[in-house]
Amino acid sequence: MAQDKKYITFTDENFESEVLGSGQPVLVDFWAPWCGPCRMLGPVIEELADEFEGQVRVGKLNVDENPEMAQQFGVRAIPTMLFFEGGRVVDQTVGAMPKAALRAKLASMNKTAA
Repeated sequence: MAQDKKYITFTDENFESEVLGSGQPVLVDFWAPWCGPCRMLGPVIEELADEFEGQVRVGKLNVDENPEMAQQFGVRAIPTMLFFEGGRVVDQTVGAMPKAALRAKLASMNKTAA
């Protein structure tokens, strides 16, 4: 992974401040290193983080290392993406999605996004 990554690494410890307390919309990708579809989606998440920088916070949460948040939000399958606004889940997807579909969801969350 590039050292200048734009996505945020979410953890059980920083979730409340980084996601629930964020003033911006947030996309959280719940993933694990052993998950094939998660690894395929990884570069897409990184590209979207770059594309929406300053508009939507985009990050990843490793469910193996951070089981509390996965359990709290009922994540049963990965990859799962939860979309937050104002500290609340406003949308979710389960399974790999095309980049265009994720981009459209992020753009609708942030009316100033392209």
